[in-house]
Amino acid sequence: MGLLAQQLFNGLAVGSVYALFAIGFALILARMGILNVAHGTFATWGALSSFWLVVQGGLNFWVAAVLGVVFAGLLGVLAEVFAFGPLRKRNAGSFAPIIASIGIWIVLLNVAEAFIGPTTKSFPIDVVPSTPMEIGGIVMLPAHILIVATLIFVVTAVHLLLSRSRFGAAVRAVSVDSRSAAIVGVNPRWTLLVVAFMAAGIAGIAGLLSGLADNNVSFGLGEALLLKGFAAVVVGGYGDIRGAAAVGVTIGVLEVLSSQYISSDFRDAITFGILLLVLVTRPQGLFRERQLVRA
Repeated sequence: MGLLAQQLFNGLAVGSVYALFAIGFALILARMGILNVAHGTFATWGALSSFWLVVQGGLNFWVAAVLGVVFAGLLGVLAEVFAFGPLRKRNAGSFAPIIASIGIWIVLLNVAEAFIGPTTKSFPIDVVPSTPMEIGGIVMLPAHILIVATLIFVVTAVHLLLSRSRFGAAVRAVSVDSRSAAIVGVNPRWTLLVVAFMAAGIAGIAGLLSGLADNNVSFGLGEALLLKGFAAVVVGGYGDIRGAAAVGVTIGVLEVLSSQYISSDFRDAITFGILLLVLVTRPQGLFRERQLVRA
């Protein structure tokens, strides 16, 4: 029983990173109608920029983390300003933004490899406390506690922002019909830019915490998150932030339990096999908004 509890917590920590990434992915996919395959590179750059500011810039880790997340958010804004926004203005359809996102993905990935090199790097050992803590017989690393706490905060903050604020009402209005939203006083352009910044910034948080948890920072860091984040969004229910987060956590738990009790070689096959069964049984996802929203 002690081993099971330990592995459940380990799975929670791993899944919290997937969940954070999925929240940003869900914002872009549901609120802006874009399947942005470059979203993984935003996570990569959140980690890379924070790492560089700590190692080369000599900044405090927490200051570097904030700046790294802001940088990732700005990359999302640039993608919206120079790619997705112009395509939306020209009514380019749904396929052209996917191609554009592939181009952004390749460019940012190649620049990331040139920036940090082909080998993985590690944060300095003392950037965050590393002494394990034992609570109720479960050994917890400070980094894992930070990841879980960050997920709880981000899910709560994003949900309240989108459901209880005037900005959230503006986002919903723009995602349904931007022209009608503009008539009632909403600025669609500004609203979508803020959403792009939020989504990419949250991806940056996921990338940073992923690199911190494994103490591994590489140019391909975000690629490992992309497929699982997308699966969490689809299975969780298109447009449901809490559903995407819940399935992201579930994916992490399934991975860890599969590795412990069955085989690490079949970890992904078992995880995605279960998700496939869920999706076949409930094609709309486990959670679903009352109204499907599009940009």
